[in-house]
Amino acid sequence: MIFDFTGCEVLVTGGTSGIGAALAEAFADAGASVTITGTARQASDYKELPPHARYLQMNLADRGSVEAVAKACDTLDILINNAGRTSMPEDFDAAVDGNLKGTYALTLACLPKLAESRHEGGGAVVSMASMMSFFGSSTFPGYGAAKAALVVLTRSLAQAWGPKGVRINALAPGAIRTPMTSVFADDPDYGPGTAARIALGRWGTPEDMVGPALFLCSSSARYVTGECLSASGGYLIADS
Repeated sequence: MIFDFTGCEVLVTGGTSGIGAALAEAFADAGASVTITGTARQASDYKELPPHARYLQMNLADRGSVEAVAKACDTLDILINNAGRTSMPEDFDAAVDGNLKGTYALTLACLPKLAESRHEGGGAVVSMASMMSFFGSSTFPGYGAAKAALVVLTRSLAQAWGPKGVRINALAPGAIRTPMTSVFADDPDYGPGTAARIALGRWGTPEDMVGPALFLCSSSARYVTGECLSASGGYLIADS
């Protein structure tokens, strides 16, 4: 299926690499005007960025920068909440602030503009959940708690903004090889062990998330809201 987003204004947070960069490039290829965010001061601080995308600095833990990004988007049809990260050892408060509270603040600031969208199917939000939305993690309890809460937040905001024509969904990637996860994917034990659990037998790529994300934002999903779509290659259905 070919998606057409001609004339749409799209904001992809964390769009400098990995899943965010793949989505930004896909939306641009589909005709959209794309804005991406990253934590660096300026675009030139990155070696390579998605082509044809406007760059804005944003740190989800900094409410001032979140509000500045929302204000910088005069109109908006699609918001992709992709930005988020954690650390080892994890700072629980920072993980929740960045992955949940910051995402909520940006979404709330963007919702009035999304409600004015004339995109077929209405304004759309897709927030990146995680397999940790469904499973506990002894290593990243803050990240897991934030991503689990993000799924319920998606349902709550969908209820509130559905009457205003805004659809809000979540996408839960499985084990995706990105610059942030390569240390795990390349681990001689964890990498193959994780692949063995996945029904399709491999780690995913950022490009594997393009179809699900674009579908959720398209008019093909005009009756889909408040849902969390798992795109895990079968990780979620494993019996052990």
